[in-house]
Amino acid sequence: MNRIMVAGEASNVGKTTISLGIMAALAKRKLKVQPFKVGPDYIDPSFHRFVSNNISFNLDSWLLSENTIKYLFRRNAKDKDISVIEGVMGLYDGFGVDKDNGSSAHMSKILKTPVILVIDAKAMASSVAAKVLGYKLYDKEVNIRGIILNKVSSKGHYDLLKEVIEKDVKIPCVGYLPFNKEETLNSRHLGLVPAEEVDNLKLKVNSLVKKIEKYIDLEKIIKISKSKEKIGKINNPIKLKGYGDGLKIAVAKDEAFSFYYEDNLKLLNEIGVKLKTFSPLKDESLPKDIDGLYIGGGFPEVFSKELEKNKKFRGNLKKRLDDGLPAYAECGGLMYLTKGIKKLDGTFYKTVGYFDTISLMTKALQRFGYVDVKVPNWEIKIKAHEFHHSKLKENNKLNYIYTVYKKRNGKINKEWKCGLSKKNVLAAYPHIHFYSNPVYLKKLIDKCREYKLGDGKIENE
Repeated sequence: MNRIMVAGEASNVGKTTISLGIMAALAKRKLKVQPFKVGPDYIDPSFHRFVSNNISFNLDSWLLSENTIKYLFRRNAKDKDISVIEGVMGLYDGFGVDKDNGSSAHMSKILKTPVILVIDAKAMASSVAAKVLGYKLYDKEVNIRGIILNKVSSKGHYDLLKEVIEKDVKIPCVGYLPFNKEETLNSRHLGLVPAEEVDNLKLKVNSLVKKIEKYIDLEKIIKISKSKEKIGKINNPIKLKGYGDGLKIAVAKDEAFSFYYEDNLKLLNEIGVKLKTFSPLKDESLPKDIDGLYIGGGFPEVFSKELEKNKKFRGNLKKRLDDGLPAYAECGGLMYLTKGIKKLDGTFYKTVGYFDTISLMTKALQRFGYVDVKVPNWEIKIKAHEFHHSKLKENNKLNYIYTVYKKRNGKINKEWKCGLSKKNVLAAYPHIHFYSNPVYLKKLIDKCREYKLGDGKIENE
């Protein structure tokens, strides 16, 4: 399996832009490109899909076991010509100070993947060699096979940098990009703006591809990708074949709700669930013939005015939930099921009104990072991730089902309650990868099965 990882020395060095450019340039050559993203990111994969015309999958060594990662990678990369894995943050940045837990470096070792390292070379000369050497020596098991220099001032500048790196560090430079503000993608509080919201994205990608083809040696990158190291064959770690046979689950999919681990959706299909999509922005009602709902995260606050206008859909959804339809909602989905969203400027927009609280947008990030989740009612623990600029308005009517905690050096240093439960609906801020604990998925599927058979219990009345 041909594969490379594009990693950065740090965040904001052009890793995403260069990854996208390489994917698009390879796809232009009629290669079947399989994109991946290290870490719990939903936005970069939307760009990956746009430029490669293939679904991008997340790889996360904090959420998932090494064998699960190998299985998912092999399954999703088969029948493709080359896989391009975009790293996360800096090469060695992982969970806390553990470089072998959640980092790009760790993922490269798990998947035995050669690394192309992106270096910010603005205003640098020979000192760049010291920087690259540090990354090479910090973990000799990480196979750094090429360097791309970003924000280079001229061809002469690149030649100088290339010479000192290759002479003193013995890692080849495979190209560079000149400093260009036009290629910078706009940012928002959750990272990068989703692909569907970027104006003239096709034109911007075409412009980027021309620069990649001009300044970066794609043939050398393809050669580096032909790793001789094998990833051992791993059997499917989840034994749920047929567990969802006959069930139909509707998934919210539109501009407001698009944050899903693609492996979650693929797994639901594989166990027999038939997925239908719906749009809280555009549809008048839910699909009638369904046994459950899945409402992922996104940016409901950005589309709060449009969501409020669709009063007919909000009413239909609330009635179906009141009547016992099972639903699972994450982050933005949770916000949508409250009474409304209050924005920073004080404006308030009504949402579904299923839970007796409102979502308050905040300037400060409320939760960020990996968390452990206990679900006492189900006697299970799950690894998850949170990232949100909102919080719920507290009141004594809220019934929390999760205990969430963060660890440092193996000890719990923060703990809080989260996850609203009412009737057959569970909604919470943490994003959960179903492969992290299949028992959690089974519990959700069981609830849909009970509803379909007509004996689902209406809990917490």
